[in-house]
Amino acid sequence: MSKILLKNAKVVNENSVFETDVLLDGDFIARIDPDISDAHAKVIDLKGDLLLPGVIDDQVHFREPGLTHKGNIATESRAAIAGGITTYMEQPNTNPQTTTIEKLEEKMAIAAKDSFANYSFLFGGTNDNLEELKRLDKNACSGVKLFLGSSTGNMLVDDEAVLEKIFSNTEMVISAHCEDEGTIRANMAKYEAMYGEDIPIGMHPIIRSAEACYLSSSKAIALAKRTGARLHVFHVSTGVETDLFTNAIPLEQKKITAEVCIHHLWFSDEDYAEKGTFIKWNPAVKTKTDRAKLWEALLDDRIDVVATDHAPHTLEEKNNPYTKAPSGGPLVQHALLAMLQKESEGIISLERIVEKMSHNPAKLFDIDRRGFVREGYYADLVQVDRNSQNEVKRSNILYKCGWSPFEGVTFGSKVVRTFVNGLLAYDDGVFAGEKNAKRLTFNR
Repeated sequence: MSKILLKNAKVVNENSVFETDVLLDGDFIARIDPDISDAHAKVIDLKGDLLLPGVIDDQVHFREPGLTHKGNIATESRAAIAGGITTYMEQPNTNPQTTTIEKLEEKMAIAAKDSFANYSFLFGGTNDNLEELKRLDKNACSGVKLFLGSSTGNMLVDDEAVLEKIFSNTEMVISAHCEDEGTIRANMAKYEAMYGEDIPIGMHPIIRSAEACYLSSSKAIALAKRTGARLHVFHVSTGVETDLFTNAIPLEQKKITAEVCIHHLWFSDEDYAEKGTFIKWNPAVKTKTDRAKLWEALLDDRIDVVATDHAPHTLEEKNNPYTKAPSGGPLVQHALLAMLQKESEGIISLERIVEKMSHNPAKLFDIDRRGFVREGYYADLVQVDRNSQNEVKRSNILYKCGWSPFEGVTFGSKVVRTFVNGLLAYDDGVFAGEKNAKRLTFNR
């Protein structure tokens, strides 16, 4: 690829906002300086727009293989780069599940051919694949995923002896979905007895309760402390769970970390009346008080990462009654815009958004040369216009499923351009005719 010179950028990086030029050469950032000239470079004038490191989303479900009527690696990664996400980590509950090294490499091969964004996959732990997990090279993928509460894909790990062995036998980050299965089943039985199949959607955060989340998260954290495992708790959804995490040490020294997702920061149980099953997620969207405490923990560094848990289902599937509608929704195209909207409301700074969505995922998963605007790093970059009205409507939604929980919302920012390893992959609504996505490598 030829050189690209980005002029007049307002870079947000490493707790600083500054005006500069940025020279891209091939896959990498070659130079960062306020006054660069290069006769051999294509010049793009950013005219003072923001230039951010590409977002690294540590939790997505792109549905391939086996569930491609909902989405696939090509469609969802294409939507991701339109939203400023240049790197993703996809989850193992596909069909077949990613619970063997062979299936992991098969997914890598699909992404190598079809992905618009950089990629890695999490290896699924189960009650009976410990020996396969032991064979997995620590640099082969982003980490291990455990479902400690049942969710889409039926990968519940509930054998405590197996859990202890998994926690004791991997150097990789163990990312966990934490909800207590016994509590959820008891709650579901109670409300099925009351309502039959017509359980109101508003019961979702009561069935998949704060107690279920806390019981599972606290148990996983205790096990991690006992075994010395490296634990990352996915999609923390309750205020009570935030007290399980610390901000007393830097991220690089933490053995136990936490993630919060866009939907738990944006919605509350008051939105079920309007949005219905379109905001049905596991763990459930909970109260305004929970949401406020999640923001507090994110801002004081008890919570380390913001992600999406992008999990598309078709409109037909989501339009089912509560007991039959699947949990999950599409978010990668609008996640960065949603966080920038909260910045415009004075809730979070630009520097903190970049820290939680780019820097920290790179640090947490030991990703090689990504997540920062630095010379010598891969040129994964996002140009954002902060003065552009951007309404979410069916006609501009890129997910294969064709809908968004943000429909009707007008964001005050717009992703103008996205660079993936130096390639201008997305240019104001136009996608490049080629791809330059790469499999993630790690420094472990």
